Amino acid sequence: MAGLVLTPGASATREQAALVAVDEAVSAGGIVVERIDFPYVLAGRRAPDRPPVLIRHVVEAVTGFAASQGVEPDRVALGGRSMGGRICSMAVAEGLPAAGLVLVSYPLHPPGKPEKLRTEHFPALSIPCLFVSGSRDAFGTPEELEEAVGAIGGPVTLVRLEGGDHGLRGKDTLVAEAVGTWLAAL
Repeated sequence: MAGLVLTPGASATREQAALVAVDEAVSAGGIVVERIDFPYVLAGRRAPDRPPVLIRHVVEAVTGFAASQGVEPDRVALGGRSMGGRICSMAVAEGLPAAGLVLVSYPLHPPGKPEKLRTEHFPALSIPCLFVSGSRDAFGTPEELEEAVGAIGGPVTLVRLEGGDHGLRGKDTLVAEAVGTWLAAL
């Protein structure tokens, strides 16, 4: 694997604490990391763009990053926190080649609405996927997530952080360790 591209959750920037922690841990292991902002953040807006705009931005960022490293996109892992990870998974499902997906606090469904699953693209995923989530995540229980990832064709690793909610507050080091360990084995 030649590198990692990370994206933030909704209303956050590339400086989101968990992303910085992952960047520092993974970079220390020799993996080149690029954290990106979405177009709406760059434009100073608070509301995220529609998924097609976000997906296009991820494709452009990963393609550009791969070119800057002198490798094909399938040598680059990508992902991010919450919405950022979801958008990356959708980009891969739509055909973006990647070495693997790092999905931190994947927003399986809106809080309190388990019937509105955000998994329609999971069957199109055939690459290794890492899901790091809290045991008390209102966007998807560990049991709901475990059931949903059964639709993914590639190998899936689930890391549950006990006591963590969707924000995984105070757990950045554990998130970074999980991602670093998984990437090292990829």
